[in-house]
Amino acid sequence: MEDISIIYILFLIFSGAAILATLALSIRQSLIIAYIGLGLLIGPWGINLISDVDLVQNIANVGIIFLLFLLGLNLQPQELIRLAGKTTLVTGVCSIVLLLLGYGYSLAFGYNHAEALIIGSALMFSSTIIGLKLIPTTVLHHQHTGEVITSILLLQDIIAIFLLLALEGSTSAEFGYFAMIKPLLAFPLLVVFAYLAERYVLTRLIARFDRIQEYIFLLAVGWCLGVAEAAELAGLSHEIGAFVAGVSIARSPIAWFISENLRPLRDFFLIIFFVALGANFNIDVLPDIWLEALGLSLVAIILKPVLYSALLRITREGVERSNEIAMRLGQMSEFSLLVAVMATQLAVIRAEVSYLIQISTLISFVFSSYYVVARYPTPIALSDRLRRD
Repeated sequence: MEDISIIYILFLIFSGAAILATLALSIRQSLIIAYIGLGLLIGPWGINLISDVDLVQNIANVGIIFLLFLLGLNLQPQELIRLAGKTTLVTGVCSIVLLLLGYGYSLAFGYNHAEALIIGSALMFSSTIIGLKLIPTTVLHHQHTGEVITSILLLQDIIAIFLLLALEGSTSAEFGYFAMIKPLLAFPLLVVFAYLAERYVLTRLIARFDRIQEYIFLLAVGWCLGVAEAAELAGLSHEIGAFVAGVSIARSPIAWFISENLRPLRDFFLIIFFVALGANFNIDVLPDIWLEALGLSLVAIILKPVLYSALLRITREGVERSNEIAMRLGQMSEFSLLVAVMATQLAVIRAEVSYLIQISTLISFVFSSYYVVARYPTPIALSDRLRRD
């Protein structure tokens, strides 16, 4: 099918996603699995309803920009400082150990050093969507368990941002030391620009027109995309620019309003992103990587919770709470997928390595989300006793 309309593509994506999401929720699975599965089904390696996914991928990238904008917008530095001693130790040590585990595991299967580092990096992160969406609202906002999980995930988000920054710096068309550090020089300049613009322009505009909700929405979207484009011009990425844009207005009185109103827009594009991810997955390579993928997913499902639980107990958390937090973090992440896609686009890793990370992440999503909804309180728990909104 050579020439297809945007309407046809959106029809396939959202009608198909609605059907598969219904099935996923019926068996207590993450919606991400439904979206990726739909991409596999309708993409070039499935029944080929969408033969060229480049257009879909380009649209989907907007979802990642909004995702990082909202992550920055919800980043509360004072909350991180309050839990910094405990969660920084736990997150830092766990990230280093998982990086080394993934690196050594990958070398054992014959991957080169750069590919092994990317695989190890992908293993470091836990899913924000599974970690936060499967916590009852009362636990997330009013209990210590929710505070610790949120703090760990935020620290992981910061690590992921700097990893993306390092990837940008390592793939310049010009070789040499300056090409490697150029993005690191551009980053603080972007931060300063965002801070000054927010303080002397955005704050005044918001104070003057804060009663007009439509204007605030437009201002937020324009600010997000504007800083994202400035980052791209400075040699960084749209994603990093969007994150900086979010952090710069995180302390604004209207940050919560912006966050709540942009979530549907973010979700719209993220659905397309995960469908595009599935559509790009070449199932023909599965026989060649299934063993490595299974082993990597087992590290995330089994060893990661053991490691988190041990570290949390060292910081004097109770055994029961430590185990619950660890199991809720026992999977790979959306950032793992983003790192895989970005590293492939930048030619840091081969497509085969990206597929390895993608299938490992998907396996970990399935088993982790199923275990959490069967064992702990969630909005979609298997039993009435555990179901909490």
